Amino acid sequence: MPFHGFFNFSFITIINEKATFGWRQKPFNECDMKNSWLARWDDRYSKAEYAFGVVPNEYLKTQLEYVAPGKALFAAEGEGRNAVYAATKGWDVCAFDISPEGKKKAVTLAGLHHVSIDYQVGELTHLAYHADQFDALVLIYAHFPAPIKSAYHKILLKLLCKGGIIIFEAFSKNHLPYRLKNEKVGGPSDLESLFSIEELQEDFAGCHFLTMEEKVIYLNEGLYHNGKGSVIRFVAQKIEE
Repeated sequence: MPFHGFFNFSFITIINEKATFGWRQKPFNECDMKNSWLARWDDRYSKAEYAFGVVPNEYLKTQLEYVAPGKALFAAEGEGRNAVYAATKGWDVCAFDISPEGKKKAVTLAGLHHVSIDYQVGELTHLAYHADQFDALVLIYAHFPAPIKSAYHKILLKLLCKGGIIIFEAFSKNHLPYRLKNEKVGGPSDLESLFSIEELQEDFAGCHFLTMEEKVIYLNEGLYHNGKGSVIRFVAQKIEE
């Protein structure tokens, strides 16, 4: 899933008046960023076709086979393809995104599969989740904006119960050459919004990484994930509060 979600900057102490986002070399403006972000994803999700298809991500699909169903949170879930799939497999599914248009598509997709999902729209720090609420946390192409992505990961980790599982796939910092060669593969265009193994290990400190790899894969997901790209995948278990 591409980068979604928003935030309350009073909560994030690392941001100051001179911060910049991505390639935009001008003073950081929270309101401008939030409005453009929402407009971008609402525009994309308002189209009839599902931007990233209706088929679940292959890595998620494979990993769910090894985990007993429980209560899962899908972050930056967009149009719902992964959350709906999990619901069809017996999971009690919650999801969130910044885009109301994404939620509309997700609810429609859930109805077509005769399942329900609890989908909230808004900034993570404003949503009604609580500590230790979930048995699984799913982040599939959840590229939150660079200034807050690590802070969001740490918030999300608090929502996961001890022993809970994280399933993660997103573009690595080695992805940019693939995107420059083929924009249809998708993903952020700035290095700061991409991931390294080291930063993910730091963000999810207190977890045991059952699998962790960076590799080049071929994506075929709807309109916006097509072609070769470099990704990081991991499954981790929370072992510390």
